[in-house]
Amino acid sequence: MDELDLLMRLAVSLAVGLLVGLERGWQAREMPDGHRAAGLRTFALVGLLGGVTGLLAIGFDNLLFLGLAFLAFSIAFTAFHLLESRAEGRNSVTGVVAGLLVFLVGAYAVSGELRVAVAVGVAATVLLALRQTLHQWLRQLQWMEIRAVLILATMSFLALPILPHEPVDPWGVLNPSEIWLLAVLIAAISFGGYVAVKLLGEKRGILVAAMAGGLASSTATTLTLARLAKTQEKAAPLLAAGVLVAGMVMLVRVLLVVGLLNRALVMPLAVPAAGGLAVLGAATAFLLLRDRLGKGKAEKQVEGEDKAPALSLSNPLELGTALKLAAFIAVVMLGAELIQRFVGDTGLLLAAAISGIADVDAITITMARRGGQPEGVSLAIMAILLAMGVNTITKAVMAGSVGGTRLGLLAGGPSLLAVLAGGGLFWLV
Repeated sequence: MDELDLLMRLAVSLAVGLLVGLERGWQAREMPDGHRAAGLRTFALVGLLGGVTGLLAIGFDNLLFLGLAFLAFSIAFTAFHLLESRAEGRNSVTGVVAGLLVFLVGAYAVSGELRVAVAVGVAATVLLALRQTLHQWLRQLQWMEIRAVLILATMSFLALPILPHEPVDPWGVLNPSEIWLLAVLIAAISFGGYVAVKLLGEKRGILVAAMAGGLASSTATTLTLARLAKTQEKAAPLLAAGVLVAGMVMLVRVLLVVGLLNRALVMPLAVPAAGGLAVLGAATAFLLLRDRLGKGKAEKQVEGEDKAPALSLSNPLELGTALKLAAFIAVVMLGAELIQRFVGDTGLLLAAAISGIADVDAITITMARRGGQPEGVSLAIMAILLAMGVNTITKAVMAGSVGGTRLGLLAGGPSLLAVLAGGGLFWLV
């Protein structure tokens, strides 16, 4: 370790302490000097102290020295925080944990990966800064939702060691352990949208709700907006924009899933998806501008109320929901294999189109896994694009049949153009 590298690592130790100390000092900025156990300077010195301690441990080639130094620091730092807490009559261990973490990250920055040390420091600062926001979100979650997460996590850790890790069918397709992992992956992505909808509260805007709902289920979001359009005809442009936004989120969601499973398919899919996103985005902007000109407000809420539609979404991490998703993925996987064996590629594309009517996740997972071989890349891309196109048109038809002709035209026209743009770019590129 040369001198320049050493100074850089100590600088990272100091920077992590300054970053955390900045947040801690800002939180206690109203307190007079001398009444804070740790602020900006203290945390900066703690980070530097950890770096120097780690350097000494390397020089002595003795990790025991680092452990004893950390123990001594922990006792002293905790004692000062205890005195502060007693004086102020409050109970919080966050400051103590932050100080101990800064010391350890400072020590790790000297001997470990600098990027990891920086990432941990940034993550810790973000968590500290989001204290009130996280507490507010937690109060809005219900016990049933938290319990669903805990049950599914427990089932996953208990089931994965037991489930077979090899295919159990004669065609070598159904791997129970892999299918369960894929189902949990999709459920986790959907849960992000579900939580977003829950946490946005009663005053969320329609477009924001459409974005969050599209991450959970673009089909369910479209159905909700279409039902609202039946009684709120004047809001059709804004509701149609919400349908298009949910469709845009679906396209991004597919790219995310494909990227997690098969990166080789991302770029070939990204070009046609970008064409569809551009059309849907332009149409959404036009509808919002039309709504502004017609109603005098960019995001006019229904009947002047500042409320969004109540999106009827089930918790995707409910055990029953996850089991249904796993079963659907298994059926699509097995069906795709049998269709290609006995019918050929044309039959597989037809199956992708049929699957896309209800859901794009299962066929996306299936084709992403099958597209691992060079000869299967083109087929996988066509199948996924076909499923996305059919799903987009299906939502447009649903909007028109449930929400009325006006909503169907406003959402269906851009949807059709988006499918044509994506298909055109696919064949050209």
